[in-house]
Amino acid sequence: MDLEQRPEDTPDERYGWYVVFILILAYTISYVDRQILTLMVEPIKASLHISDVQVSLLHGLAFAVFYTLLGVPIARLADRYRRVTIITAGVFVWSAMTALCGVTRSFGQLFAARVGVGVGEAALSPAAYSMLADYFGKKNLPKAMSVYTGAIYLGAGLALIAGGALIGLVPAVEMPLVGHMEPWQTVFLLVAAPGLVVGLLVATLREPPRRGMGTTKADFPSLGELAAYMNARRTTYALLIFGYAAGGLMWNGATAWIATFFIRNFGYTAAQIGLIFGIILLTIGTASITVGGLIASRWRAAGRTDANLLVGILSAAIALPFGIAAPLVASPALSLVLFAAFVFGGAMPYGCAAAAFQEITPNRMRAQVSSIYFLGLNLAGIGLGPTVVALFTEKLFQDPKAVGLALALTIGIASLVSMLLLWLARKSYRATLEAMDA
Repeated sequence: MDLEQRPEDTPDERYGWYVVFILILAYTISYVDRQILTLMVEPIKASLHISDVQVSLLHGLAFAVFYTLLGVPIARLADRYRRVTIITAGVFVWSAMTALCGVTRSFGQLFAARVGVGVGEAALSPAAYSMLADYFGKKNLPKAMSVYTGAIYLGAGLALIAGGALIGLVPAVEMPLVGHMEPWQTVFLLVAAPGLVVGLLVATLREPPRRGMGTTKADFPSLGELAAYMNARRTTYALLIFGYAAGGLMWNGATAWIATFFIRNFGYTAAQIGLIFGIILLTIGTASITVGGLIASRWRAAGRTDANLLVGILSAAIALPFGIAAPLVASPALSLVLFAAFVFGGAMPYGCAAAAFQEITPNRMRAQVSSIYFLGLNLAGIGLGPTVVALFTEKLFQDPKAVGLALALTIGIASLVSMLLLWLARKSYRATLEAMDA
């Protein structure tokens, strides 16, 4: 049953920051479960006898398709029913499916289990974004969204650090009922366990009253009304969705293959590059998205209504030169420094992106619009990004060690497209905001 709605209530931002903390835990665990495969490319390839392109499908398409497609109907539930319950169920589902990844014996089985991880994780962010928009006012919303979204880099960093360490420490084992398990399979089981605790914590959160336009059950829009609202503002929504999607392709394509680049081209072990690049993601990535939110909040307070978009443009402009140079230099130390600068640029915009969609969308459509944004972002980013790099490596350059050239090409093209589309979106975005505030 839907909770009683009190749209006149002011945001409870003090409790909201506690909610941000718990949701960060959930998002961090989700990214660990999602990204742990990044560091296990070579052992999985050897164990299952698969190619780079098949690995990219496990990393991207298997996860992304149902993650994005189911995001829309789940978000529709989140716009109408209790969001805390929806997120809690999602945490338990993706944790169970991550554990199932550890007992698979073929490419097809692992692909299906990765689909299940995506199904569970589809319940998290659209509902979380909707909740945070009800806990924070416009001034602090970009900051709260950026702090929450920073869990992407916290989780990705922990996945690399923990994954590298575990692969080096965990031996092959014989398990009752399951039989022989390679170290990479055991790692999946180990990283799934914390999700059970996090799911229980999420279940204790208070559901916030819905605020803003369309806050009562009677105001819940039909799919036709949702389509009509977005169609009337199609230029704004299309440019935002495709602009951030291009940035997502750049980011996910790069981060899926950077560890493998160092293993193949500089002789790093999984544990070595996992620790180093994991720390880079955890520290610089988290700091970058927080800085992006602070910049947007300051610009917003100064009257720049398109502040969230300007941060996205700044992000791609920083990522472009460093991302191209990093995989092309001969020194591994210099390459790491350049990739760290790329991470600072590329990690910056996603809290602001989430806030941008919340600002131009009525309350009862927020989770659904967020899920449509995720549809574009993740089909392009998670679904296509890793595979674009793999296809450039295998088909264009035809050399596993040419993954660096593939990274540079992917980053260069995608970052330019992202900057162009977000720049073009600024005028219509400002007009949409002005119409809502009138």
